[in-house]
Amino acid sequence: MTPAILLFDIDGTLLHAGGAGRRAVARVFGERFARREVFDDVRFHGMTDRAIVRGGLARAGLAVDEAAIDAVCAAYLAALADEVPRSDGFRIMPGAAALLDALAGRSGLAVGLGTGNLREGARIKLEHARLYHHFRFGGFGCDAEDRAALLRVGAERGARHLGAGLGDCRIVVIGDTPKDVAAASAIGAESLTVETSGFTAADLRAAGATWAFPDLTADGVLAALT
Repeated sequence: MTPAILLFDIDGTLLHAGGAGRRAVARVFGERFARREVFDDVRFHGMTDRAIVRGGLARAGLAVDEAAIDAVCAAYLAALADEVPRSDGFRIMPGAAALLDALAGRSGLAVGLGTGNLREGARIKLEHARLYHHFRFGGFGCDAEDRAALLRVGAERGARHLGAGLGDCRIVVIGDTPKDVAAASAIGAESLTVETSGFTAADLRAAGATWAFPDLTADGVLAALT
């Protein structure tokens, strides 16, 4: 059996945070810069946290450098830790918990994250969903702003987790947007996608998805990953 690395996206794939992330970053921009509105017309799907912050600073006409981004990201994580537990719309996506349970402990399989969330942001959301224990590694938005680059980092960590060479492993990215598909393709990975963020199966297949399902409860999801 070929060793397999599974890299799960979080938002829209495993859970829906009920807008907690958007509220947290808008709150920081409001408190620090009186510019809460800079994200009003921005769709966050498929974006990394640092890219969101960078874009917000640029739209607000503020200095955009790594130190400024770091400072806003730190404030964002503090706000997120407050927003997530109070988010009435927070929910686990259909089939996510059952799928992760079914994958747990399988030989030759490394289950990790491939997410634009900062590592600490991922922990905050997944611990609230009681899913964090399923993941031992990942590629995160603090590893790279480019989605393909962070997936590559996650895949390298997954290979080390398996004790295998990256070139000897099958890599599958599980996500919900065409950006997930494009990033997977960029690192030579397969992509399993779900229609849970407004993109149709036709949209996802047109982007090059290996599989497109309504959600993680669909017949064939587990078989595709294993």
